[in-house]
Amino acid sequence: MILYHGSLEIVEKPQIRLANRTLDYGAGFYTTTSKNQAQLWVKRRMTGQAKKGYINFYQFEAETMKHLSILNFPTPSEEWVDFVMANRIDRNFTHNYDIVSGPVANDRVYAAFALYEGGLLNKKELIQELKTYELVDQLLFHTNKALTYLNYIKAEEVYYE
Repeated sequence: MILYHGSLEIVEKPQIRLANRTLDYGAGFYTTTSKNQAQLWVKRRMTGQAKKGYINFYQFEAETMKHLSILNFPTPSEEWVDFVMANRIDRNFTHNYDIVSGPVANDRVYAAFALYEGGLLNKKELIQELKTYELVDQLLFHTNKALTYLNYIKAEEVYYE
């Protein structure tokens, strides 16, 4: 399977990075099966002097997943909401999974989560709302062990428009 990572730099050797903000699945190295999503990620990071970024391509063999501890959320669910909220609310929240995969919380999803956090939607209403969106995936490589199965292929340049 081909995975993509949007960045301001070419990332031949992915690393587990601690974020300066809370993220959906915690600290690690985020990828997606959607090249368009990776392009959106890099374009959001292009500000000020950054006029160029990269979509990094990686090969990941799905059969290697049997050697890893995986948490997979195929669709928005109560468990997914709880997991994302735990990561967003508690900077010290941690988990022991090598890889976490599931839907990307894009801008529309963030807005729905804000309604949930504000008490304007309950969990079931939030999930129902999210199921109406076409959501792309994200795969978080959370451990160095998981990263050993991710092989760099190439990078394509993305320019600020």
